[in-house]
Amino acid sequence: MSTTTKAPGLASDGYDRRRELQAFDDTKAGVKGLVDAGITAVPAIFRHQQQQQQVTTSISSPSSVLSCSIPVIDLSVADEPRGRQEVVAQVKAASETAGFFQVVNHGVPGDLLSEMLASVKRFNEEAAEEKRPYYTRDTGRKVRFNSNFDLFQSPAANWRDTLFCEAAPEPPRLEELPVAVRHALLEYGAAARTLAVRVLELLSEALGLARDHLREMGCVEGLSVVSNYYPPCPEPHLTLGCSSHSDPSFLTVLLQDDDHAMGGLQVLLDHPAAGARWVDVPPLPGALLINIGDLLQLVSNGRFKSVEHRVVANKSRDTPRVSVACFCNADIARSTRLYGPIASDDPPVYRSVTVPEFLAHYDKKGLDGRPTLHYFQLPK
Repeated sequence: MSTTTKAPGLASDGYDRRRELQAFDDTKAGVKGLVDAGITAVPAIFRHQQQQQQVTTSISSPSSVLSCSIPVIDLSVADEPRGRQEVVAQVKAASETAGFFQVVNHGVPGDLLSEMLASVKRFNEEAAEEKRPYYTRDTGRKVRFNSNFDLFQSPAANWRDTLFCEAAPEPPRLEELPVAVRHALLEYGAAARTLAVRVLELLSEALGLARDHLREMGCVEGLSVVSNYYPPCPEPHLTLGCSSHSDPSFLTVLLQDDDHAMGGLQVLLDHPAAGARWVDVPPLPGALLINIGDLLQLVSNGRFKSVEHRVVANKSRDTPRVSVACFCNADIARSTRLYGPIASDDPPVYRSVTVPEFLAHYDKKGLDGRPTLHYFQLPK
């Protein structure tokens, strides 16, 4: 059996992990291809040996109590002057603690949410030969499908497939998109970006800045729509849908599967009674989940928290799970701006960095369990 706690390569027992990774990637069928082939055991490249005790601990922890730590915020209240102060206070409290909050009455039509989720399922459930033309690791392509962006870097692969689209500032041509998502993805991405602008305004006010400060810094000039598909897993206790990580963005807007029974997303929170625990974030019908990204923690000088989160493997026997994450960022291709802590009375915690430099470091290390922000911290 392979070891998944070291860099991919030839193990002491002769197991060639790199060869197995390449063989999997060469199928261009992703994890869904393994499921379609009738696999009954999780291959060694997907096994998260170090994660096993953590998975067991999260199941036994009082998640029903802890789940209330992720607040639900009604954005319609922000339309009233007094209500806006209340919403700013709620957003501020959530961003300084959990780093996550759900929003309702957010302005994105429910029909569009449902169609976006349905389109992701349609694409992933097409025949493998229909999806293969989109399968690539060429980051120069605006639209790309693959399994595990960090397949050859991470200690263990995750049980999911992903369709990635650079939707802003220059979206792909319609014909570049798979037919299954062509009539929903860009419309949904634009709606999520509009919502992100509203949330960034609230966050600017929470920092005591002008309402448009973060937007004018370019925090939402770029948008990546990342659609994840989590097939049923024959041995969900041995792997993860997505390893523990924080997001390399300013802000993330997440659309979870509308099947409440599916769940899967967990956030690592400190609880006064239980200590650090993985907290379930069950889907709330019609809601969108907002979380603070690494770059917003950096520019807020640590006031806002980019919190670790993960996705457990799909325990269903026959039902896939999907989610759509919209990562709000600078114009990645052209941005040369240095982002550092916004002037405050506190000493800076992080050094200034360009977004391309930050993302290059994130992509190089992959989801290896090490917080990306630690690399950019200044000596105390």
